[in-house]
Amino acid sequence: MFSGIVEEFATVVAVEKEQENMHFTLTCSFVNELKIDQSVAHNGVCLTVVKIENGNYVVTAMKETLMKSNLGLLKVGDKVNVERSMMMNGRLDGHIVQGHVDQTAECVAVEDQQGSFTFTFKYAFDKEMAKKGYMTVDKGSVTVNGVSLTVCNSTDDSFQVNIIPYTYEHTNFHQIQVGTKVNIEFDIIGKYIARIQHFE
Repeated sequence: MFSGIVEEFATVVAVEKEQENMHFTLTCSFVNELKIDQSVAHNGVCLTVVKIENGNYVVTAMKETLMKSNLGLLKVGDKVNVERSMMMNGRLDGHIVQGHVDQTAECVAVEDQQGSFTFTFKYAFDKEMAKKGYMTVDKGSVTVNGVSLTVCNSTDDSFQVNIIPYTYEHTNFHQIQVGTKVNIEFDIIGKYIARIQHFE
């Protein structure tokens, strides 16, 4: 379980393909605090630490994860938003994030608002999935590359988010441009509400 409050970005040191899996070697400031089997969100995807050595750590993504996320596009030198699992004795500053990415979205516009940035994302809309809560709503929550954000100007297949300078600089949002694919996780509360209504 995560909150969507990204701690920092990790840098990809190596990428290795093994059959249908991909092993990612990364480095960040808290490598020495990690433990084997610990969960860490990478661009919003919950992955397990499988190795720690020489100031780096390794996580593995399987075929299903690679198909539903942007992790398969990562290359050496890329920056990945990382967050360790949430401690249950603190404040929930973002929203409840599972680390189970639903799909990718594409950035279709970036607007400089003279003090903040507005990003517009478009995703493949599926009416049946929307009935199950796989959608965005105005002022609701969405996770983009692991960052907890508030939705603006939601449509059937797009939404906008406003990014303050701190978030822009301290996450990989500063690398997102038109055409960039990002991971999105729809709000779990919306999914549960939709499921309950299904039985009414």
